Amino acid sequence: MVEEVASPLLTDSASSSTDASHSNSLKRTGTVWTAIAHIITGVIGSGVLSLAWSLAQLGWIGGPISMVVFGLMTIISSNLLCDCYRYPDPEVGHMRNRSFAEAVRCFLGKKSSQVAEILVQESYYGCGIAYTITSAISMRAILKSNCYHKEGDNAPCESGDSSFFMLLFGVVQVLFSQIPDFHNMKWLSIIAAIMSFTYTFIGLALGFAKAVGDGEIKGDATGVSTATLAQKVWLSSQALGDIAFALTYNAILLDIQDTLKTPPPENKTMKKASTTALIISTFFSLCIGCFGYAAFGNQAPGNLLTGFGEPYWLIDFANVCIVLHLVGGYQIYSQPLFAVAERWMSKKHPNSGFVNKEHKIKLPLIPDFKLNLLRLCFRTAYVASTTGVAILFPYFNQVLGVLGALNFWPLGIYFPVEMYLARYNIRAWTGTWTVLQAFKILGLLCSIVALVGSVEGLIINRLS
Repeated sequence: MVEEVASPLLTDSASSSTDASHSNSLKRTGTVWTAIAHIITGVIGSGVLSLAWSLAQLGWIGGPISMVVFGLMTIISSNLLCDCYRYPDPEVGHMRNRSFAEAVRCFLGKKSSQVAEILVQESYYGCGIAYTITSAISMRAILKSNCYHKEGDNAPCESGDSSFFMLLFGVVQVLFSQIPDFHNMKWLSIIAAIMSFTYTFIGLALGFAKAVGDGEIKGDATGVSTATLAQKVWLSSQALGDIAFALTYNAILLDIQDTLKTPPPENKTMKKASTTALIISTFFSLCIGCFGYAAFGNQAPGNLLTGFGEPYWLIDFANVCIVLHLVGGYQIYSQPLFAVAERWMSKKHPNSGFVNKEHKIKLPLIPDFKLNLLRLCFRTAYVASTTGVAILFPYFNQVLGVLGALNFWPLGIYFPVEMYLARYNIRAWTGTWTVLQAFKILGLLCSIVALVGSVEGLIINRLS
């Protein structure tokens, strides 16, 4: 049975007055714990599985130092960004910046906002591609593990075509993409965060057990030896991109902050949640990277869990946890993009039933749900496109490196610093200004190096 009901899309148009009314009337129930769950779901994802490989390229000296530096940089920039949610006052300002691009527009103007919007949407889209690739790797790993368990370690086991598993993941995402918005997916984030902790613990424990069982800590101070210096530079650069991808989440920070209830002020809650979640994430990332490198040394696989053969049941369970986490992680990065696109469509076509009407669906044995035709069509097409690109470029480490390098500096460093300087009207050549400019330059250099190496790796793998 279908009933038509009023859609929230129309009241959530991009006009400032309507946005303000909708934003103020929206019931926000988020706490520091739900924010931590959202952040961990976004940060502890597919990227942590590549960190043992990253350490193998950088070695015992450069690898851990790079991870700590990137973690600290993300903590600093996220705390700067937390104060950009409300305007003009960071605690009681009447205007809310519900997304990264809205904040950029508020503090830096329309042109900067347009650039930020492109970068933010690219980062969301890229995460969808990366998560689709990773899900296929994990599903194939389950089949391969079971084959070895049944036929023996030397059996010629095949794990199937990656494309099939990416398509399967895409079908699941079409269904979950019908969740209306960020405010309705608290339960999914909590489940995904639990899954991310579970498989991270398993990877950490397996790496530790293998290193202890082998009786040695493998790896070198400078990492993998290569035939030429250029190859070393390319691989090290790509590793930096992977680390940046694993520890960056600023693109969704304000979307998460917009779910928080008051009091206390959202910026205080978000700073606490962000710092706590990033410390936890960096610690676990460092542990899983170090134990994985200690276990496999310079032969560390691109995806850590694919390197273990025993125990089969535990590795299968870990890969199942990865897939379940990626279902939620995909939505964490897709829902903000959906919201922007659908608000824009609602503003352009305020009288369209296709865009604005919701239909209440009543079916036996399942709870009633609301179906919007624009949401159904647009989100299905979006999932299909990320799945298609993932099938064309199924290169795990290289894709992560490119995405991390592209997004780390502009979204993680440049815009948060510039908005902070504008908010507090910090003059040039003061102490704070000088420190923040140095911070920007350091982030830029890291991103350039990582991007060049990752693009080179993607091209080489595509051509080979």
